[in-house]
Amino acid sequence: MRREAPKIVWSERVLRFETEDKEAYLEYEMRHGGRVMDILHTYVPPSKRGLGLASHLCIAAFSHAQSHSLYVIPSCSYVSDTFLPRNPSWNSILHKEDLKSHI
Repeated sequence: MRREAPKIVWSERVLRFETEDKEAYLEYEMRHGGRVMDILHTYVPPSKRGLGLASHLCIAAFSHAQSHSLYVIPSCSYVSDTFLPRNPSWNSILHKEDLKSHI
């Protein structure tokens, strides 16, 4: 039996994507005039690890960024070292510091 994907909630006021119980979350900051989402931190409590929650949080954040035409800075080590290597299709919306030089 497949486990249902957890519901992830966007809490814009506190700049987080969270599980409904608020125990697991991804924190971000907006940069470059609100055009770039800098993902700072993902947290999953020990009791919930191994369920893929961090990945679900990342997918929610990247999907949000993509649908709002934002770029992403993967400052969080989980995002840069684990999530992106496993999900390289999201590399297309990563913020490149030298974007202007390609215009």
